[in-house]
Amino acid sequence: MKRILVSIKRVVDYNVRIRVKPDGTGVITDGVKMSVNPFDEIALEEALRIKEKGLAEEIVAVSIGPADCQQQLRTALAMGADRAVHVQTDAAIEPGSAAKLMLKLIEREQPMLAILGKQAIDDDCNQTGQMLAALWGRPQATFASKVEISGDKAQVTREVDAGLEVLEVDLPAVITTDLRLNEPRYVKLPDIMKAKKKPLETVEPSALGVSPVERLKAVKFDPPSQRSKGVMVKDVGELFTALRGKGLV
Repeated sequence: MKRILVSIKRVVDYNVRIRVKPDGTGVITDGVKMSVNPFDEIALEEALRIKEKGLAEEIVAVSIGPADCQQQLRTALAMGADRAVHVQTDAAIEPGSAAKLMLKLIEREQPMLAILGKQAIDDDCNQTGQMLAALWGRPQATFASKVEISGDKAQVTREVDAGLEVLEVDLPAVITTDLRLNEPRYVKLPDIMKAKKKPLETVEPSALGVSPVERLKAVKFDPPSQRSKGVMVKDVGELFTALRGKGLV
């Protein structure tokens, strides 16, 4: 079966203003709106478009994290994923552990593609897709802004510092998605109701033979410093005087 595996991460909604706890031990999440990581929404949308072209038969959404992640998986099912797998754990999941858990699911599901968002907006690590490709021993195409599937190959246009680069990779492969790849579809109420009947499997990391390991510890969180007010200048000479005063020229 031509199957696509898509990762879904639960993050603070991108429209929410992040607030740091008074003691600096983390970010306030109580009562805060949580959503699917925007890059993962793009990954799922691309998988749906590939399926709608008749190039895939099934889309499986995967999320790793606490029980609340099922809310985001239901959103993925409402968007059009056929079924979902929730690796339920309260442990801190770093990119290496996420890649190992994804690999175990890949070995079980045997997908032709694993599509991930290039990064999550909470940690900005941009590592899981690359690690997964290395562990899987399959090609990777990161920062995809265009994906075309033809037979057993994928042609991926990716964004690099110098412009655009086009890669052709053999399938199965790992693709990570950039913002300009597509615009995710709007989820309608009937689709949300239908999603409640779609299968959502829950497994624990131990059942997959993986024990998440926390290698990094956040020592302190600080909010970004407030921006100073801008200064109006009358002409170029006054601009340079202001810049010299700040030691910038």
